[in-house]
Amino acid sequence: MQTWKIKKKTVAHGSKTWKPRAWAILGLIAIVVTLFYDFPGFWNQGAKFVEAKTGWLPPTLEEKSFRLGLDLQGGTHLVYEADMTQIPEEDRLEALEGVRDVIERRVNAFGVSEPVVQITSTGGSYRVVIELAGVLEVSEAIALIGETPVLEFKVPGEELDREPTKEELDRLDELNTQERAAAQEVLNRARAQEDFDSLVAQYSTDRNKETTKGIIQRVTSDSFFGEYVLLLEQRGAIPGQVNGNLLENEEGISVFKYLESTNMAQMQLSHILICFEGKTGCTNELTALDASIQITNLKDQATTENFGELAKQYSTDPSAVSNSGDLGWSTADAYVASFGLASEQLEIGQISSVVETEYGYHLILKRDERTIPAYTIQRVLMPFSSIYDVIPQTDEWVNTSLSGKHLTRAAVEFDPSTGSAYVAITFNGEGADLFATLTQTHVGQPMAIFLDGSAISTPVVQQAIYGGQAVITGNFTVAEAKMLSQRLNAGALPVALALLSQQTVGPTLGATSLSMSVKAALVGFTLVAIYMIAYYRLAGFFSVVALMLYALLNLAIYRVFGVTITLSGVAGFILSLGMAVDANVLIIERMKEELASGRDFAGATREGFLRAWPAIRDSNVATLVVAIVLYVFSTSFVRGFALLLGIGVLVSMFTAVVITRSFMDAAFPRNALKIPWLSSFSKSPRT
Repeated sequence: MQTWKIKKKTVAHGSKTWKPRAWAILGLIAIVVTLFYDFPGFWNQGAKFVEAKTGWLPPTLEEKSFRLGLDLQGGTHLVYEADMTQIPEEDRLEALEGVRDVIERRVNAFGVSEPVVQITSTGGSYRVVIELAGVLEVSEAIALIGETPVLEFKVPGEELDREPTKEELDRLDELNTQERAAAQEVLNRARAQEDFDSLVAQYSTDRNKETTKGIIQRVTSDSFFGEYVLLLEQRGAIPGQVNGNLLENEEGISVFKYLESTNMAQMQLSHILICFEGKTGCTNELTALDASIQITNLKDQATTENFGELAKQYSTDPSAVSNSGDLGWSTADAYVASFGLASEQLEIGQISSVVETEYGYHLILKRDERTIPAYTIQRVLMPFSSIYDVIPQTDEWVNTSLSGKHLTRAAVEFDPSTGSAYVAITFNGEGADLFATLTQTHVGQPMAIFLDGSAISTPVVQQAIYGGQAVITGNFTVAEAKMLSQRLNAGALPVALALLSQQTVGPTLGATSLSMSVKAALVGFTLVAIYMIAYYRLAGFFSVVALMLYALLNLAIYRVFGVTITLSGVAGFILSLGMAVDANVLIIERMKEELASGRDFAGATREGFLRAWPAIRDSNVATLVVAIVLYVFSTSFVRGFALLLGIGVLVSMFTAVVITRSFMDAAFPRNALKIPWLSSFSKSPRT
């Protein structure tokens, strides 16, 4: 009788078997490496033994404990509610971020190791959750955390304000000479036609150089670079020409190249602002309706002749008292979109209709307009030391009358020419007067801003600043400017914190929980290992080795990424361990079915893994989705479970599908799986 049978594939014992063997060897090496990484004490003890015998000390590993949660280490869990009633709704999330930053700074200063500070906003409730691991006596910390942030503006004391010594001046001259020489070398290379982009990338200290490539647009003749660019044009310079001189200012030394020139339209504007409740930076208690009535009345009264007086008398812009609402010359895109668009549509001498922006209602007067040349340049910014770099640092700062209560708002803005970020600050009327006096008397000196007693910024005053509006520049990245803005607002906004709950876990209870968790994990792993080896024998042994690597990889990930291990997280890890075992059981049982159907061991191994994979994938992906949902929408206690479960699921898929199969494939050519009592596999067909 003729019959159909599956063709048995022969396996060469040469080049076709090196890959699974290599993977198997790598798996064993990974077990050893992760074991020493997770528990460096074993390696260090071995290193000391070698040193005692040979006198040579091998490299040692840092012994750092795993990051444990409150329920395993002991500590305090605090929940505060932030009072946002005095904060405009659109500013509340930013204010809450500022509060979190302030609390983190306070807790770190208090000496707490690895604090966790989280913020939540649900249903109009704004809360701050703080976990202080290892801290039990927290009465002082609670008092410190609950205080409203204190923002102070300070000027140099006698030590900072003194005249520099001859030695300090000589040191400054020496530094400046070295810096000029380094900049001159870059200038020479630029004039020798070396790629300017490469010079920017290699030498520029501009923190935004990766995005801007050192390019500055819309440079006008009245700016720092403008007179030099204008001089180049008058001499018949062409695009691409490098300026032959070094330019020095408070930013540093600049080497620049002239790229192109265009015409730019500018407008000279004045405005009257009436802000109302809910608008950005507004301290006015007017309702939107009352503000609308007031701005409409002003529109009826306003003429080009009395516009400045009306601005002085009625505008809620703090600078209007001193500048009569004059905004100077600027381009349309220097303002918010609705304001700039309305300004462009005006004729000279025309007053706009009422314009609403995020700041309130405006009347805009276009006094004049002009077209001026604007230049695009590219520069290499190099360091240039100032006298404050050679005067020894000191903490002698003097308090001023200016404080957070005078600060209306701080916001991140961008220079339209350079694209660089800076922080714009606005003071109220009293603050504007105080700030003007301070800047007038401290030109060329630093004015430090302190939050909770620590300096967060020490900008140098370039000129007297009137009108209550100023900017802090400093070659900021966007993230740095945002952080400074948040800290300034945190010290200016009246966000009070109320303690809602406090939970303390003692160190004994935490140690007991940790000990029981470790025992549970070890007992569970041991029982699973015994069962797998007893029932599946060699295949079960391979699965247990893969599970060992699974456990060690999980611990390595916890250490590398600083994952906090909580009691609920241990439960998630043990659950994922069960899923890893389940994946191995599916694979082995599928292999047994393939062998029973008549396949040889190589085909059974291949098909067993291929046909078990869909079930493994679907179950693990479903679990992973649940873990993600739990992590995103739950509290910190459940997040620990979800995070460790998710990590375990991802690692288990790798160890089950890659490592276990590598061991199986490596063992097959040695005929180990063909021994019935060793493999537990039977090729007899099922009935």
